Amino acid sequence: MDLPKFLIADNSDFPDKIFIVHTDYPRFILDVENEDLEFLENLEEEEEDDSFNDEVTALVEQALVFFDREMDLYDEEID
Repeated sequence: MDLPKFLIADNSDFPDKIFIVHTDYPRFILDVENEDLEFLENLEEEEEDDSFNDEVTALVEQALVFFDREMDLYDEEID
């Protein structure tokens, strides 16, 4: 199955939260409000170097751009 790179998620247990799920490696859930990350797999020590951190930073930026774009599209549909 082909999955989108990012998904928007919410949950009734956290009514004020919106999350973005990154479905490629490294898989993570991003809290949009405070940009907290929760990785969905155990990361090897060698993956916690500067290049890995740079990659994750870029992915978080892409996720937030994705979120903004999706919210703009949603607003257009409502208007």
